[in-house]
Amino acid sequence: MHIDPRKCVACGNCLAVCPVSAIYIDPVIRRATVNLDECVECYACHNRMSKEDLNPTLVRTIRGFFKLLRIRFDPEPDVCPTSAFAPQKLAWPRSIRQAFSDPCVPHESTGVYGRGTEEVKTNDVTNRVGPGEVGFTVEFGRPAVGARFREVQAVTMALARIGATFEKNNPVTALMPDPTTGAINPEVLDEKVLSAIVEVKTPEAMLPAVLRRVEEVAATLNTVVSVGVAVRCDGDGENRVEKALAGEGYTVFRGKTNLGLGRLSNLDAQATTAGAAGPAGR
Repeated sequence: MHIDPRKCVACGNCLAVCPVSAIYIDPVIRRATVNLDECVECYACHNRMSKEDLNPTLVRTIRGFFKLLRIRFDPEPDVCPTSAFAPQKLAWPRSIRQAFSDPCVPHESTGVYGRGTEEVKTNDVTNRVGPGEVGFTVEFGRPAVGARFREVQAVTMALARIGATFEKNNPVTALMPDPTTGAINPEVLDEKVLSAIVEVKTPEAMLPAVLRRVEEVAATLNTVVSVGVAVRCDGDGENRVEKALAGEGYTVFRGKTNLGLGRLSNLDAQATTAGAAGPAGR
């Protein structure tokens, strides 16, 4: 994202809109400026603020005159009074920032908007997590911190070393030349995104090892790491994983539960996807 210094009047409204605090008032030019290294290209400033087309010179003159009179003049807090935002065409690898940060942009690898994955929300028809397996979502950068793929890679390589299987329909997995190593394309390692989700699955017996490994690596990272666990429930809606989580010191909240009401309507998908018998709880 770029802010046109010819239009900006340094009202400061956009500073509070940026989720990663990448916009600041440059004390030299006295204009709002984007720290391009920190900007995640989420377009929150451009998409969420109302825009007016007031004359920049006129606005600066009025603000300067009122300042002499010690009268504060500011536009409405959700408005860019001069439409100073100037989105730029993003080239690779910077374009990966927008794909992971702007919910209005679909991922090329999955076609899914937002962070590019449905996770296990459709497990009753996709069968991502089967009986005897545990699915994990490892989320980076949320809320309002962001993460670089170098930090994501630290976790993915650690999980690969203990034998975790990466979900193929996941945009982070799509960035791995060889998912068995967990290594991410080196071209994107320094790119920063608002949030990224890694999805893996393991046999139930490996749950403690996965949690401990994520905890160990997360403690060395300069971002926020959150872990979600998905498992199939039995016919009574129970599972063996909750007790194991409690044993590792985790308090369990059933955030989402799939009722098993989904049905495959695509014949090709029916032929290639194992039947999802029974409900899946998360």
